[in-house]
Amino acid sequence: MFSIHLQTRVRFVEKQLDYDSVSNKLSQQSIIVDAAEVHGILCGMLCGGMSLTDQKWLEALSETINQGEGFSDQTQHLLTTLFNQTCQQLLEPEFALTLLLPDDQAPINDRGAALINWVQGFMLGFGLHQQDLMQCSDDVKEALEDFSDISRMEEPMDADEESEKALLEVEEYVKISAILCFSELGQSLLDDQQDTPSVH
Repeated sequence: MFSIHLQTRVRFVEKQLDYDSVSNKLSQQSIIVDAAEVHGILCGMLCGGMSLTDQKWLEALSETINQGEGFSDQTQHLLTTLFNQTCQQLLEPEFALTLLLPDDQAPINDRGAALINWVQGFMLGFGLHQQDLMQCSDDVKEALEDFSDISRMEEPMDADEESEKALLEVEEYVKISAILCFSELGQSLLDDQQDTPSVH
């Protein structure tokens, strides 16, 4: 099966990285962006059509989050693990992508701010690899317009059930929209998988 082939082609990441651990490790290396924005950038590049075999993603991250400076071995390992995890989730069926955001116990405004950072990162990464929006479908264009609106949200949220529900709905919309972009524009990544000979 094609899906099984994909799973064997992409390195399996046993322990999923979480927002706090990634953010803390980045901070320890004097990188001021949070895990959500970094994950958004990676997703944006992949959903914009960057190939799985394109190693320029690390250079792009260096330019966008580290002032063009090279990463330490520890940080490079962390980012590579996150990249592999992101690729695996995008290639899995059943909408497996998980946005790297604070858990539900974090204050609602912290989660909202992280979601905005994720969306801003996605738009940055997407723009690095997909500058010709004319070839995009109306659905993708609409999603990107909505992302632009989300990235500018500043109004604080009340810690109540209604706000929790609204934030969850936005998170789900962002996730589905990212998967939509990948399904339409991330074909170069899938082509890499299909072109790899299978062992029978």
